[in-house]
Amino acid sequence: MKNVEKTMRKVIVLSVLLSAGLSSCSIYRAYERPEIAGIDSLYRQTTGTTDTASLASLSWRQLFTDPQLQQLIETGVRNNTDLQIARLRVEESRASLSTARLAYLPSLSLTPQGTVSKTEGREATKTYDLAASAEWEVDIFGRLTNAKREARAVLEQSEAYRQAVETQLVATIANSYYTLLMLDQQLAITRRTAENWNENVRVMRALKRAGQTTDMAVAQTEASRLSVEASLLSLERQISETENALCALLGEPSHTIERATLAEQQFPDTLTAGVPLQLLERRPDVRQSEAELAAAFYVTNQARSAFYPSITLSGSAGWTNAAGAVITNPGQWLLSAVGSLVQPLFNRGKNIANLKIAKAQQEEALLSFRQSLLDAGTEVNDALMQWQTARKRLKLDESQIAALQSAVRSSELLMQYSSQNYLEVLTARQTLLQAELDAVSDRFEEIQGVINLYHALGGGYDDQAAR
Repeated sequence: MKNVEKTMRKVIVLSVLLSAGLSSCSIYRAYERPEIAGIDSLYRQTTGTTDTASLASLSWRQLFTDPQLQQLIETGVRNNTDLQIARLRVEESRASLSTARLAYLPSLSLTPQGTVSKTEGREATKTYDLAASAEWEVDIFGRLTNAKREARAVLEQSEAYRQAVETQLVATIANSYYTLLMLDQQLAITRRTAENWNENVRVMRALKRAGQTTDMAVAQTEASRLSVEASLLSLERQISETENALCALLGEPSHTIERATLAEQQFPDTLTAGVPLQLLERRPDVRQSEAELAAAFYVTNQARSAFYPSITLSGSAGWTNAAGAVITNPGQWLLSAVGSLVQPLFNRGKNIANLKIAKAQQEEALLSFRQSLLDAGTEVNDALMQWQTARKRLKLDESQIAALQSAVRSSELLMQYSSQNYLEVLTARQTLLQAELDAVSDRFEEIQGVINLYHALGGGYDDQAAR
């Protein structure tokens, strides 16, 4: 027993000395974010403000104020299949982290054993061992520490993935809802257009009977009316398909979506993107990419740790009635302790290869992280340009519609008090309806710009959802 105690003391002393000597080694270093060149110049488009406040700081309830849309988003966040899977992945990663933390504790096992032996001419001999054993790996070279840090990075990665899925879900539901509102208004305008073309056909037939036009002109007008009728059918199909796709996102069977109108929607007049550095903290896919880089960093550290010996302390204690050559009853205590140090010798080539693989994967993760930032900046720039352009087009649409409305009124007055043909009135009305369709498309483009910018900045997830 004394020899065992001496051995244990030597192992512990050696472990302390090695730990002190290797305290500055790279296997103990924690992950640090690398320098990202050009991050301050990611935003090409600006909104004319230097305020660090970002649109992404608003909750989706503050941005999307339509009660019916809010109800749809709440249903989607609760029922969407992809988001539920992402939540389960978070639970899996959290359990893995718990396993990594428990690796610091000794493993305990109970190994009771009993035997009965009998030889000819002698009584049966009964022996038993009631023993418990423990084994503990001393984490001198950081293998367990790096494994725990990797598990924590994987947890952060899965949580960021869940948030990325949620932001995409919120943006997609909102985009689908406003698509329905746009299609509703386009359908109403197209129906008015169809009525206009029906009147055009009646007028052309009347002019044909009066000898003031030709069969070709009547046929062309009839063809235009049929084209508008076909557009009505296409719009109805698009509405149905959009409703079906939205229901799938909500995790519900297909049904009619209750909704408001496009004219009722309200959004901020100014949008702020904040500063590019905020993308590192707010945007989930960027944080997920950085968590992947951190996990790869700790995998590399583990690959380095494989070059060092592993130190394990083990022992057992129990009660036995077979403590020596002579069987005694009652039993006696049986104690043992072992310290082991295992140094890899013949697998050095394999460890070198594993380290090269880990370093390459870490470099890949670094490149992916940098690219995720560039992609995020591009999406912010595109969304800002989309919103700004749509707003400018809307102002032009308003001026065009006002001018066309005046032209329609003038043509109607001229028809009443002069010899102007009624067909010119119908043409003016048709041009006005087309301008109104364009205005609806530009209004939807403006709303899409708001949604895309909100998503590009990392808005749309609920921090409370994971708790």
